[in-house]
Amino acid sequence: MKRLIIPIVLVLSVISVIAQDNYQPVPYTLADRDRLIKVEAKLNALDKRVDQMDQSLNNRIDMVEQSLNNRIDKVEQSLNNRIDQVEQSLSSRIDKLDQNLNNRIDRLEDKFDTYFTWGFGLVLGAIFALFGFIIYDRRTTLAPVKREQDKVIEALKELGKKDANIREALKKVALW
Repeated sequence: MKRLIIPIVLVLSVISVIAQDNYQPVPYTLADRDRLIKVEAKLNALDKRVDQMDQSLNNRIDMVEQSLNNRIDKVEQSLNNRIDQVEQSLSSRIDKLDQNLNNRIDRLEDKFDTYFTWGFGLVLGAIFALFGFIIYDRRTTLAPVKREQDKVIEALKELGKKDANIREALKKVALW
């Protein structure tokens, strides 16, 4: 390790001597100072101009934003009005169609009620006519039979006056 320290110290000494030989101080004069002051003044003026331009640009952006917002609001209001008109128009048309459809359905229901009433009336009429025909037919069919039956009973009664057996038979059936 001792062997390493001596060469390192020697190298560092040589480097420091070389560095001191190359050192040249930079002279700072009054002209440099005046130039630096002018640069600072120009920099401040430039900074103020940038601030003014920034403010001006912000104002213009605000004006454009306000103008666009106004235009968008007008377009939105116009679209809303148009949509309301279309909605009202469609609603009116749908209401008219609904009313027409309801009227047609009512007319169909009335026709159905009328046909149903007539059909029911015809069926009832047919039933009553059938009952009337049955009653008429029975009376007309039974009347000749009743007359014949009355004639047969009269003939049996006449025979019962002459024959005692027939008379007894007529008494048993309560015809004498």
